[in-house]
Amino acid sequence: MTQGRSTTLALVTLDTVMVFLVYNFVAWARGVVHWEAPIMAPMILPVLMHILALYLIDGYSRRTDMMSVTYTSLHTISLVVVLLLMLLLTFVVIPAGFPLQVSRFVPAVACVILIPATLGYRRFFYQRQQARKQDRYFLFLGSPENCLAFKQDCRRIGMTQSVLYATHATFVPGLEPPAPGATMPPFGDAGHYLEQYHGRIDAIILRETSEELPAAVAQKLVELHFSGVPTYTLELFHQVYWRKIPLYRLNQTWLFQEGFQIAREPVFERLKRLSDIVLASLGLLLALPFLPIVAAAIWVGDRGPVFFFQPRVGKNRVIFNIVKLRTMRSQEGGEVYTGANDSRITPIGRFLRASRLDEVPQIWNVLVGDMSLIGPRAEWTRLVEDYEKRIPCYHFRHLVKPGITGWAQVNYPYGANLEDTLRKLEYDLYYIRYFSFVLDASIVLKTIHIMLFGKGR
Repeated sequence: MTQGRSTTLALVTLDTVMVFLVYNFVAWARGVVHWEAPIMAPMILPVLMHILALYLIDGYSRRTDMMSVTYTSLHTISLVVVLLLMLLLTFVVIPAGFPLQVSRFVPAVACVILIPATLGYRRFFYQRQQARKQDRYFLFLGSPENCLAFKQDCRRIGMTQSVLYATHATFVPGLEPPAPGATMPPFGDAGHYLEQYHGRIDAIILRETSEELPAAVAQKLVELHFSGVPTYTLELFHQVYWRKIPLYRLNQTWLFQEGFQIAREPVFERLKRLSDIVLASLGLLLALPFLPIVAAAIWVGDRGPVFFFQPRVGKNRVIFNIVKLRTMRSQEGGEVYTGANDSRITPIGRFLRASRLDEVPQIWNVLVGDMSLIGPRAEWTRLVEDYEKRIPCYHFRHLVKPGITGWAQVNYPYGANLEDTLRKLEYDLYYIRYFSFVLDASIVLKTIHIMLFGKGR
């Protein structure tokens, strides 16, 4: 068993034991159960809910930085959501007589204890892993240009591994090591690297090519792969590590690969539509009491209109008018992108953008069927016309309904230029290809984190 799998198994086991013990301890302290007769079978529900919630935020991945503020907040949010769902299921949905209905106090206090406890031993595992960790590497086999692009992606996303570059050949004549400070990653003979850095290579990445690998290198890669050192094509590495589709692989036949359940199967689309209607109706009911207060604040700010309407491109390129709370001063012209400190944004608008509350009226677009709660961002028609001319296969985004939030929105900051649009498109295409309700649940948790910590723009 690899170290990553053993760590995951240990965390799942600890979570199971911790949830069982904490719930029963709080119930015993409350005096609603006897210690010699603990709650047993009903504990399956909170255990599974906790494991699922932590899985959705990558709480079992050894690549997650458990010490970061971002993960800490996501961890806290996920367990609070579990608490709310537990209370809803236990005291509203499940008929009377369920053993966990003994007290609302029990799940509430258990949540308060479980948040630091489950985070604590994750940090312990992570610190041990970091303490034992030597310099780690990715071995990239491909052209120098592709290697540099891969290295830049690693740096931008925050990967800690260094990149070793080797060609598909076992010997590269005429190449000299780069000068100190040069941008070219270390490079050399593939076979030499596989021996010199044995045990310190986290993954081997092969850039897709029509050339065949030398037999000795191919055999060594097979041995390493089956010994626990994974080998990926560059496309697969993007999907497994970064959960996005690299644009270099896009062509008109890409669409016919596996996946695309939501675009191909009507049953998925109908289930998603049903969940959109139910959740959007609930969201609108919760938002209605606050909308008059926000509307008054917008109007008092500059006596302008409360709502903002703009034509956007929807599924199958159908144009619709999106509705949002107005956050910018009404004026003609100006930049098509919104800057970080854009002078057009009103004071109340800055708060609404940071918390993403300006997007609440889009719930109406969801209810009438123009949008979904989750999907690619609905782009302005003026921008889409430009993107479709400059970005091959950009129209693939229009296979599904746009969403209020989505995989690109929670993984990449606000797009302010064509390069940002390209990067976000990689995440959008991953979502379209690998849609699942589990992925949607992960997006919801990360969206809550963004709203609470004001990371919108």
